[in-house]
Amino acid sequence: MPVATTDTTALANRLRPLLLKLNRELRREIHSLGVTGGQVSLLVAIKYAPGIGVRELAAQERMSVPGMSKFVSRLEAAGLVEGEPVEGDKRRVRLTLTVDGHRVLRSVRSRRTAWLAKRLRGLDEEQLEALHAAVEPLTLLLENGAA
Repeated sequence: MPVATTDTTALANRLRPLLLKLNRELRREIHSLGVTGGQVSLLVAIKYAPGIGVRELAAQERMSVPGMSKFVSRLEAAGLVEGEPVEGDKRRVRLTLTVDGHRVLRSVRSRRTAWLAKRLRGLDEEQLEALHAAVEPLTLLLENGAA
Protein backbone atom coordinates (compact mmCIF):
# COMPACT_ATOMS: atom_id res chain seq x y z
CA MET A 1 0.00 0.00 0.00
CA PRO A 2 1.66 3.31 -1.08
CA VAL A 3 2.11 5.93 1.60
CA ALA A 4 1.54 9.61 0.91
CA THR A 5 4.77 11.50 1.43
CA THR A 6 3.08 13.70 4.02
CA ASP A 7 1.71 10.78 6.06
CA THR A 8 4.92 9.99 7.93
CA THR A 9 3.07 9.60 11.25
CA ALA A 10 0.99 6.73 9.87
CA LEU A 11 4.10 5.05 8.49
CA ALA A 12 5.90 5.56 11.81
CA ASN A 13 2.95 3.99 13.65
CA ARG A 14 3.14 0.92 11.38
CA LEU A 15 6.93 0.63 11.39
CA ARG A 16 7.67 1.23 15.09
CA PRO A 17 5.98 -1.89 16.52
CA LEU A 18 7.52 -4.06 13.80
CA LEU A 19 11.02 -2.80 14.52
CA LEU A 20 10.49 -3.24 18.27
CA LYS A 21 9.28 -6.81 17.77
CA LEU A 22 12.21 -7.60 15.45
CA ASN A 23 14.63 -6.22 18.04
CA ARG A 24 12.97 -8.25 20.79
CA GLU A 25 13.15 -11.45 18.74
CA LEU A 26 16.82 -10.91 17.89
CA ARG A 27 17.60 -10.26 21.57
CA ARG A 28 15.94 -13.56 22.52
CA GLU A 29 18.38 -15.42 20.29
CA ILE A 30 21.27 -14.64 22.64
CA HIS A 31 19.86 -15.76 26.00
CA SER A 32 21.50 -19.19 25.75
CA LEU A 33 24.88 -17.46 25.41
CA GLY A 34 24.59 -16.12 28.96
CA VAL A 35 24.56 -12.43 28.01
CA THR A 36 21.83 -9.84 27.87
CA GLY A 37 21.02 -7.49 25.01
CA GLY A 38 22.38 -4.60 27.05
CA GLN A 39 25.65 -6.41 27.65
CA VAL A 40 25.97 -7.15 23.95
CA SER A 41 25.36 -3.49 23.20
CA LEU A 42 28.23 -2.53 25.51
CA LEU A 43 30.52 -5.18 24.04
CA VAL A 44 29.84 -3.81 20.55
CA ALA A 45 30.52 -0.26 21.72
CA ILE A 46 33.84 -1.34 23.26
CA LYS A 47 34.75 -3.38 20.18
CA TYR A 48 34.39 -0.34 17.92
CA ALA A 49 36.12 2.02 20.36
CA PRO A 50 38.88 -0.04 21.98
CA GLY A 51 40.44 1.84 24.86
CA ILE A 52 37.25 3.78 25.62
CA GLY A 53 36.88 4.83 29.24
CA VAL A 54 33.93 4.16 31.51
CA ARG A 55 32.97 7.86 31.53
CA GLU A 56 33.01 8.06 27.72
CA LEU A 57 31.09 4.80 27.42
CA ALA A 58 28.49 6.08 29.89
CA ALA A 59 28.06 9.30 27.89
CA GLN A 60 27.78 7.36 24.63
CA GLU A 61 25.17 5.01 26.10
CA ARG A 62 23.40 7.90 27.88
CA MET A 63 23.65 6.53 31.38
CA SER A 64 25.28 7.50 34.65
CA VAL A 65 28.95 6.80 35.28
CA PRO A 66 28.22 4.79 38.49
CA GLY A 67 25.64 2.71 36.60
CA MET A 68 28.07 2.08 33.76
CA SER A 69 30.79 1.11 36.25
CA LYS A 70 28.50 -1.63 37.59
CA PHE A 71 27.81 -2.94 34.09
CA VAL A 72 31.50 -2.90 33.19
CA SER A 73 32.38 -4.70 36.44
CA ARG A 74 29.96 -7.48 35.52
CA LEU A 75 31.51 -7.78 32.05
CA GLU A 76 34.98 -7.91 33.62
CA ALA A 77 33.85 -10.57 36.12
CA ALA A 78 32.47 -12.62 33.23
CA GLY A 79 35.85 -12.37 31.49
CA LEU A 80 34.45 -10.50 28.47
CA VAL A 81 36.13 -7.12 29.03
CA GLU A 82 39.37 -6.03 30.61
CA GLY A 83 40.35 -2.64 31.87
CA GLU A 84 43.89 -1.33 31.64
CA PRO A 85 44.76 1.55 33.97
CA VAL A 86 45.54 4.86 32.31
CA GLU A 87 49.06 5.91 33.10
CA GLY A 88 49.07 8.86 35.48
CA ASP A 89 45.40 8.48 36.51
CA LYS A 90 44.58 5.48 38.68
CA ARG A 91 40.86 6.27 38.55
CA ARG A 92 40.62 5.77 34.78
CA VAL A 93 40.84 2.59 32.73
CA ARG A 94 40.88 1.81 29.03
CA LEU A 95 38.39 -0.92 28.17
CA THR A 96 39.02 -3.64 25.61
CA LEU A 97 37.36 -6.93 24.75
CA THR A 98 38.98 -10.17 25.80
CA VAL A 99 39.24 -13.18 23.50
CA ASP A 100 36.01 -14.46 25.12
CA GLY A 101 34.33 -11.10 24.51
CA HIS A 102 35.13 -11.32 20.80
CA ARG A 103 33.92 -14.94 20.75
CA VAL A 104 30.60 -13.97 22.33
CA LEU A 105 30.07 -11.23 19.75
CA ARG A 106 30.79 -13.65 16.89
CA SER A 107 28.28 -16.11 18.37
CA VAL A 108 25.66 -13.38 18.78
CA ARG A 109 26.08 -12.25 15.18
CA SER A 110 25.93 -15.83 13.91
CA ARG A 111 22.77 -16.72 15.85
CA ARG A 112 20.96 -13.54 14.92
CA THR A 113 21.87 -13.89 11.25
CA ALA A 114 20.74 -17.52 11.21
CA TRP A 115 17.44 -16.62 12.87
CA LEU A 116 16.74 -13.85 10.39
CA ALA A 117 17.89 -15.82 7.32
CA LYS A 118 15.57 -18.69 8.27
CA ARG A 119 12.57 -16.35 8.33
CA LEU A 120 13.58 -14.60 5.11
CA ARG A 121 13.60 -17.97 3.32
CA GLY A 122 9.84 -18.12 3.97
CA LEU A 123 9.18 -15.03 1.85
CA ASP A 124 8.58 -14.95 -1.88
CA GLU A 125 10.86 -13.18 -4.37
CA GLU A 126 8.76 -10.00 -4.51
CA GLN A 127 8.73 -9.68 -0.73
CA LEU A 128 12.48 -10.22 -0.58
CA GLU A 129 13.02 -7.53 -3.22
CA ALA A 130 10.85 -5.10 -1.22
CA LEU A 131 12.89 -5.75 1.91
CA HIS A 132 16.13 -5.41 -0.03
CA ALA A 133 14.94 -2.04 -1.35
CA ALA A 134 14.04 -0.91 2.19
CA VAL A 135 17.51 -1.58 3.65
CA GLU A 136 19.13 1.59 2.29
CA PRO A 137 16.37 4.00 3.42
CA LEU A 138 16.28 2.37 6.86
CA THR A 139 20.06 2.68 7.10
CA LEU A 140 19.85 6.37 6.22
CA LEU A 141 17.04 6.86 8.74
CA LEU A 142 19.14 5.35 11.52
CA GLU A 143 22.36 7.14 10.54
CA ASN A 144 20.57 10.48 10.40
CA GLY A 145 18.91 9.78 13.74
CA ALA A 146 22.26 9.15 15.42
CA ALA A 147 23.48 12.68 14.72
